[in-house]
Amino acid sequence: MTDSIRTAADRLWRAAESKEPCKPVRDLIGDLEIEAAYKVQEINTARRLQSGRRLVGRKTGLTAKTVQSQLGVEQPDYGMLFDDMDMPLGSEISAAAVMQPKVEAEIAFIMGDDLDDERLTAADVTASVAYAVAAIEIVGSRVRDWDIRIHDTIADNASSGVFVLGDAPRRLSEIDLRLCGMVMERRGEPVSVGAGVACLGSPLTACLWLAKVMARVGRPLSKGDIVLTGALGPMASVEAGDAVTARINGLGSVTAFFTD
Repeated sequence: MTDSIRTAADRLWRAAESKEPCKPVRDLIGDLEIEAAYKVQEINTARRLQSGRRLVGRKTGLTAKTVQSQLGVEQPDYGMLFDDMDMPLGSEISAAAVMQPKVEAEIAFIMGDDLDDERLTAADVTASVAYAVAAIEIVGSRVRDWDIRIHDTIADNASSGVFVLGDAPRRLSEIDLRLCGMVMERRGEPVSVGAGVACLGSPLTACLWLAKVMARVGRPLSKGDIVLTGALGPMASVEAGDAVTARINGLGSVTAFFTD
């Protein structure tokens, strides 16, 4: 392990602990392969697990082609979901607890079977999803002013924050994943619209990509895991006092409340 990878991990870890955003880490790993950024992420994943947190799922990011183009990549990225990131529906979320928070509306899958083979097919994933729910992901960045490029966001656990799951689970056969429309409102005003097709063509495609990668890197998806499949529309900023509601056709709605 190079000193630059360890230094990048330490920089992000200290920022998370102190709640003081840091400068980007691409000055340390920007001239290396993207795999270096994932090594940074893995160092801090191990630290979180050693501190007693439990891995409960994974997330895909950069699922929109427009965002991929902006960052000069041709595939999504991934991050880890831990137990303390799951905010129960109806609870209040401290806007200060998530550094520089923004919100995204997504479809979340709850897995009904293990997926531990990187030769997976779409049929394997379809058969392994127990149900889908509407979700709001509150993303955050340990990097000051969201001054990020691809290496920064990967190293920073795909800019993860916390998430809220809806309470209207549906089987995949009950919804049209590609065509389900989404509207997200902040204080009653629309701030984002989209549909399942914006997520790599289908949230199922995003989940298949993630499942293959997780099997390959040794952190395969397991029964009961949560998968945040990616944003259905643009993210929006959020602050204390806001109430954000995402409505997704076929999956009902989910609301996140933000306090000081």
